Amino acid sequence: MIKSQYNFTPEVLRTNILEIFKSHPYKTFNHKQIHKQLLSLHGEKINTFIHPTNSKAETRTVIIEAIEQLVNSGEVIETDFGKYKLFPVESFAEGKIDIPSTGAAYLMNEDYEEDIYIAPRNTLNALNGDKVKVLLYANREGKRMEGEVTEIIERAKTEFVGNVQVSGKFAFLIPDNAKVNVDIFIPLSKLNGAKHGEKAVASITEWLPEAKNPTGEITKVLGMPGENNTEMDAILVEYGFPLQFPENVESEAETIPFEIPADEIKKRKDFRNVTTFTIDPVDAKDFDDALSLRDLGNGKWEIGIHIADVSYYVLPETELEKEAFSRATSIYLVDRVIPMLPEKLSNNVCSLRPNEEKLCYSAVFVMDENANVLEEWFGRTIIKSDKRFSYEEAQEIIETKTGALAKEILLLDTLAKKLRAERFRKGAISFEKVEVKFKLDAKGNPLGVFIKESKDSNKLIEEFMLLANRKVAEFIGKPQNLKRTFVYRIHDSPPGDRLENFAQFASKFGYKINTGSDREISQSLNKLMKDVHGKKEQNVLEQLAIRTMSKAIYTTENIGHYGLAFDYYTHFTSPIRRYPDVMVHRLLDHYMKNGNSVSQNDYELKCKHSTDMEIRASEAERASIKYKQVQFMTGKQGEIFDAIVSGVTEWGIYVEIVENKCEGLIRLRDIGDDFYELDEKNYCIKGVRSKKVFRLGDAVKVILSKTDLVKKQIDFVLYDENKPERRKKKSEQFPDKYGRRRKEKEGSAKQRKYFSGGKGKNKKGR
Repeated sequence: MIKSQYNFTPEVLRTNILEIFKSHPYKTFNHKQIHKQLLSLHGEKINTFIHPTNSKAETRTVIIEAIEQLVNSGEVIETDFGKYKLFPVESFAEGKIDIPSTGAAYLMNEDYEEDIYIAPRNTLNALNGDKVKVLLYANREGKRMEGEVTEIIERAKTEFVGNVQVSGKFAFLIPDNAKVNVDIFIPLSKLNGAKHGEKAVASITEWLPEAKNPTGEITKVLGMPGENNTEMDAILVEYGFPLQFPENVESEAETIPFEIPADEIKKRKDFRNVTTFTIDPVDAKDFDDALSLRDLGNGKWEIGIHIADVSYYVLPETELEKEAFSRATSIYLVDRVIPMLPEKLSNNVCSLRPNEEKLCYSAVFVMDENANVLEEWFGRTIIKSDKRFSYEEAQEIIETKTGALAKEILLLDTLAKKLRAERFRKGAISFEKVEVKFKLDAKGNPLGVFIKESKDSNKLIEEFMLLANRKVAEFIGKPQNLKRTFVYRIHDSPPGDRLENFAQFASKFGYKINTGSDREISQSLNKLMKDVHGKKEQNVLEQLAIRTMSKAIYTTENIGHYGLAFDYYTHFTSPIRRYPDVMVHRLLDHYMKNGNSVSQNDYELKCKHSTDMEIRASEAERASIKYKQVQFMTGKQGEIFDAIVSGVTEWGIYVEIVENKCEGLIRLRDIGDDFYELDEKNYCIKGVRSKKVFRLGDAVKVILSKTDLVKKQIDFVLYDENKPERRKKKSEQFPDKYGRRRKEKEGSAKQRKYFSGGKGKNKKGR
C-alpha cells in the first residue's frame, strides 16, 4: 500500500507512479488511468500538489512527463502509443486456468490485458479451474502471450461426476463435464459397488507425472443416467454442493429448542400485537421476511420489515456456522431446494410461520403518504405473524381490493409503487428477466412450461426489501467520521465497449440507447425494456442488456449499486438462504453496540467466497432448467417450432422456441447451403457466398432433430418449406443403439490409449 505523500516533488511523483506499476506488474496503464489510481490513493488534493493551479491540462502534462522519465530510466516500457507497463522482470505468472473442450487453455489473470494462451501439450496435468503457475514465453510484438504450466498450485475440485465404464480388468469414469478432458482410471477394487453404465462420483487419489490419466475411486453411486434424481444430484456434485448435511451439523441443529427463553424476549422490542404477515411463493417453506403495519395517525404509518434472526441461533465457531459459510447460499433447482441451513432451522425454528412467536432482526420505518422515510430504527424484535399469503393470494387482494388484511396490503402496495417510481426517477434500471417454470408430475417429469410473471404483489415485497437493505447500508456506511468495515452489495456501471456494442445492436431493431451519462443510460434502457415488452425480440434484447451489465458482487469496498441507483446497498433480508445477510446482521449488531471496526481482509475473503458460491448456485440452477427443457422436448423429434435466434457462435446458432423458451443449437455443418462465418461485433453469422445473415433476434422456423438428456443438449435444424425434410441418419433414428456403440468405441479407444502410455498404434504398428 502506498503511503500518502503530499509534498509531490517530481521525484516523489515518479516514486508513487512506479509503485502503481509495481502493484500491477502485468497491467497496462495510460495517463488517465494512472491519474485515477493516484486519486484513489491520495484524494482530490493530489491535483493541487501535482500542479498548483489545479489545471487539468497541466496535471496531464506533469503525469505524462513523469511516466516518460520512468521509460527513459528503463523501469517502465511503452507497449503502444500512450500505453505503459512495468518492465518485465518476472517470467512466471499465477492464476486460474480455463480449459475449453478443445483442450487448449488460457490463464486468467486480471493483471494482463488478455488471457495467456497455453497449448494443449503444455497444460501439464491441469484441469479446468485449477490454480496454476505458468512459465511465460518471450512475447513477440503483435503476438498473443503464451506460456506453459509448470506447477499445479491448487486443484479447483477433486470429485467428478460421470458414467462408469467397466471393461474386463479395469474401469473408467467418463466425466460429464466437457471441460474435463481426461477420463479417470478406476481400479476394480475401488468401484465400491458401481456398475457399468451407472452415473457416479469419483475422487482423484493420484496422478503420476508420466500418466496420461489420473487414478481415482468411486465415492458415491448416483443411479442410472437420465433418471430425475440421478441427474439433479449430478448437477449438485458437479457444481461443488453437498448432497446432505454432515451428521455433526444435523446433530447440532437438533439441540436448538423451539421455545424462546423469557429473558431473551425481555431484551427485544415486542411486535406480537402488531398486524404482521408474510408473502412468499406458494411452495415456499423458509419464510425469511414479514411486514407489519401500524397507523400512527396524521397520515403517518409505522412499517416494520422483520427478518428471521438467524444470527441468534447460528453462532460463530459452531458446526452450523462453518457449514453455512461453506455453502454460503441455498440452491434452488427446478424440483427441489438445497438449503444453506438444516431443515429444522430453515423451515421451522427460523422460518416466520403464521401464529408462531419468532425472533427477528428488524428495520422499522415511520413513513408518510408519499413514502418518505421520516424516522428509522434497527434492532432485535419478537413477532407473531397473523397470516401467510402466497403471491397469488396477495395479488388477488390487490386486484379485487377485498380479502383478509386488504386495507394493509393495499396501503403497502400504494407506498411500494411510490418507492419504485422514485427509484426509477433517480436512475434505477428495470430488468424484468424472463423466468422459466415447469409443471412437474409426482416423479419430477415436466408436464408443461410456463413463464413466471412478476406482478404487483412481487413488487410490493421487493420494494420494502430494497428499502431495508439500502437503509441498513446507509446507517453503517454514511457517517464519514466512522470508517467501519461492512459487507456491501455493489454493482458497477457497464463497461463502455460492451454498452456501445449493445447500443449498435439495439439500433438495428429501431431502438436508441443514449450512452452519455449514467442517468441517460438508465433512462434509455428503461424505455427500451418498456418498448420491447410483448415483442418477438423482447427476450433477446433483455438477455443481451443483462449481459452488457457488470455483475453484482459482495465486497467491503463500496462503490454503490448502479442498477438500483443506490449509493449504499447491502443484503440484510434473507439470512436463512444467504450467508452475507448473516454477516450483515452480526456487523450491524456489533456497531450498534459501539464495537470497533472488524478486519477488512477477513471480511473481504468472506465476501469473495460468497460471490463465488452465488455464481455456482446460479449455474447449477441454469443446469437444472436446461435438463428439464431437454426432458420436456424429448419425444418431440420432427416437430416444427417458431423460434428466435438467441446466440451466435463459431460452431452454430442458438435458437429459443417462442412458445416455451427451450433453447437448442443449429450446428453450422447442418446449414448446408453455404459456408458461414461469425461476425462477433454484429451478433450474426454470414454466408461467404450468399451473404445470407442470421442475426441475434431473427425469427426462424426449426425442426427438432435430437435431444440428449445426459449432455443436456437440444439440436435443431432449419426448416425449409421448399425442401422436403431430410432423411434422418441411422444414429438419429436409433439413438440408443448407435449412441451406445459409439460411446463404447470411444471408451475403448481412450482405455487403449491409457494403457499404451497415450501413444497408441495403428494396424501396421507405426
